[in-house]
Amino acid sequence: MPAIWPDYGNHKSAYSVPMATLSDNSDSVAVIERQGAFIDRDAWTAAGWCRLETAFEVIGTRSALVLLREVFYGGTRFDELVRRAGLSEAVAAGRLKDLVACGVLTQRPYQDPGTRTRYEYVLTKAGAQLYPIVVALTQWGELLREDHETGVELVHEGCGAHLHAEVRCAQGHRVPLGSAVVRLKNEGNR
Repeated sequence: MPAIWPDYGNHKSAYSVPMATLSDNSDSVAVIERQGAFIDRDAWTAAGWCRLETAFEVIGTRSALVLLREVFYGGTRFDELVRRAGLSEAVAAGRLKDLVACGVLTQRPYQDPGTRTRYEYVLTKAGAQLYPIVVALTQWGELLREDHETGVELVHEGCGAHLHAEVRCAQGHRVPLGSAVVRLKNEGNR
């Protein structure tokens, strides 16, 4: 199935990777192919051990994602994160505590002159690995807007070109949705 490019009229897309638009009315969309034990969908469940489910438990809430957005945009201090994310202090405090407990953020002490020591929030190495996800979600979010002239855009500092996320295998090949396979770990090595 050929990829469908977003059509924004005369506006050139800020992102240049093929993807189906939300208004795509095609009858079928490619999915990840199941192999091995996954072929019979009634013979297994991914509930409780799926890594995607585990990831959603850590970052799958709006509050977690907007806090992470602000940290990726350079925010570190609690008051700034609360204000910029538009969350209540209680919600932000709870979510930041969760993100620290899961190893996505860490707390680093700082002290302004004449004040007590406080803690700011910074990405860990594990948190920095969410960077392609932030790019992908920003890219996908662009499809949800009618107005493609406002908002933020992610660009390469060196050349100014727009960032886009794509899936590649360990060998470096680009892997579109219709070329992906799901199987049990080590099943392909038998």
